[in-house]
Amino acid sequence: MRVRYSQDAQGNKIKRALVYTASEHTISPKNIDAEALKIIQTLHSAGYEGFIVGGAVRDLLLGRIPKDFDIATSAEPSKIKKLFRNSRIIGKRFRLVHIFYGPKIYEISTFRSIEDGAVGNKFGTIEEDVQRRDFTINALYYDPIKNLIIDYVGGLHDLRKNRLRAIIPLKNIFSEDPVRMLRAIKYSILAKAKIPFLLSCRLHRDTSLLEYCSPSRLTEELNKIFHSGYSKPIIERLLHYELFLYLQPSAYSFIQDNAKFAECFLSGFEELDSLTNEGKIQRQGQALVFLLRDFINLITDWEGSPGEVYAFVYQECRHFVLPMNPQRIELEYAVRYCLYKGGLKIRPPRPLQPKTTPVKRLRTRTQKGQVGKTSQLRGVHAKSSPTAKKKALSNKSEE
Repeated sequence: MRVRYSQDAQGNKIKRALVYTASEHTISPKNIDAEALKIIQTLHSAGYEGFIVGGAVRDLLLGRIPKDFDIATSAEPSKIKKLFRNSRIIGKRFRLVHIFYGPKIYEISTFRSIEDGAVGNKFGTIEEDVQRRDFTINALYYDPIKNLIIDYVGGLHDLRKNRLRAIIPLKNIFSEDPVRMLRAIKYSILAKAKIPFLLSCRLHRDTSLLEYCSPSRLTEELNKIFHSGYSKPIIERLLHYELFLYLQPSAYSFIQDNAKFAECFLSGFEELDSLTNEGKIQRQGQALVFLLRDFINLITDWEGSPGEVYAFVYQECRHFVLPMNPQRIELEYAVRYCLYKGGLKIRPPRPLQPKTTPVKRLRTRTQKGQVGKTSQLRGVHAKSSPTAKKKALSNKSEE
């Protein structure tokens, strides 16, 4: 084991981090994504630091192949953009760079500063960046070129001891970013880590903060949970902390009111996990089937006109999944799949096409001096409509 040193304000040499070599961390370079490795090589060649960070390092240490390889670097976004033509700068609160290789997107972040509590576009050093991360097991920096792990906060030791330890003070960690509550639950399941008593108390206390998160961020986190291969135990723990109430209020209501629904709902996610781990779940629409299937079975009039039934069920499902806001094509796939498999005589769902690299959407000019705007789906009520509730109760009484 090596030690990484730096200098304090007085110029004194001080110990900053532990550096683990290949024989000490067991990550195999063979498991590193080729494009991620290419990105880091390009950064190094240009004189910048570059590391694989976050969940990818955690998963590699746990013997899993990561779905995403996020990268942190000393290069600022504008410099990264110049190095990679196939890239785009995104974000306002904190600018990131997305690099595109075919259907794959690699997220590149610049080291963040902690000066005066800065959380925006204030860039810093790797020593500062690590202090802006949420939990120690998610704050490891892996250099795939030298095959070294740099650990500033004891994250590798915590991972081996199955311990979830916060880096940011507990009084601030969730008020700064409530989504960290979802990540705490997810990490505790993925790493088989026990949630310490004080962190557990803070989770119970700050649950309601999740209400103020944007639908897009909640959708992103739910998608990660659904595709984790551990969605059932994660959802069970989210239910324990009542966080699922803010993620899926309609489903939460049905779970609380109907024991049979709750049993079938969780059993469905167990099935989803099996399919995910077999590599059979590739798209959001396939995962949505397991979120919607039991709800659709409750509200559907299987003897009705197929077209009318589909239109009704689709609208109710759009309400049901709120505040999640999936793409229309993904929701349509899930609804049509459930109805078709349930016996309704409708056209089967079309196979979902592989994702392609996003391109910039051009704003269209409608009249001289005017620019057309893309339409957006307006928000609707988070709870299922009274019609759907009545339909569900009616179907239940007939069983």
